[in-house]
Amino acid sequence: MQFEAIKPDRLYIKVANQLSQLISDGKIEPGQKFPAERELAERLGVSRPTIREAMIALELQGVIEIRTGSGIYVTRKKPRLEVRDKGIGPFEILETRMLLETEACALAAERISDEQIEKLWAAYREMEEENKKQDASEQADWKFHNIIAMACQNTAIYAVVDWLWELRNQSELHTAFSQRIRQEGVHPILEDHRTIIEALANRDAEGARQAMRKHLENATEAAATHFGQN
Repeated sequence: MQFEAIKPDRLYIKVANQLSQLISDGKIEPGQKFPAERELAERLGVSRPTIREAMIALELQGVIEIRTGSGIYVTRKKPRLEVRDKGIGPFEILETRMLLETEACALAAERISDEQIEKLWAAYREMEEENKKQDASEQADWKFHNIIAMACQNTAIYAVVDWLWELRNQSELHTAFSQRIRQEGVHPILEDHRTIIEALANRDAEGARQAMRKHLENATEAAATHFGQN
């Protein structure tokens, strides 16, 4: 007798499948605009980031079309009844990074070496070059955040930060979304990274904490522009 392992569905998959079923049942017609993100979140009892990730999954299947600045529309393509797991979503990862990396940055300010400050400036210059290319990777950005995690002198913190960046690369949902928003002109925000380095160089723990928080808030807001004013 064979058994299949029971895997809990990610929340965005449950939301995507419910919306897909509504489309399949004809309760949301082709060409029809979805309700606003906030309204959907309230009706379904989930967060707005979960709604965004469900919409990304549906967009990848061709079930909906996200028109930046206009809204989200049902296409004429008949949806599949099941949305498969495409990995952890970009907004969940950003939310987790917000919780961890803000405090890691404050700790790093107390322990970072002059050599690591120089490495951050080198990574910053690499980001400047990467930002000139529409299809560039985010290797320099990854390097930047890993240097800060290493400066904490705490291998557990470093391992978790590095793992979160690995999750980004392993997630089909995150990879596809990152490519799309890069094409729309969303890149790592250089000024935010400069502010972080300056706070770290001054060994200003609270300034570093706030600079990292602001950076991740800006990154979340920039990613959310893909969905328009919805």
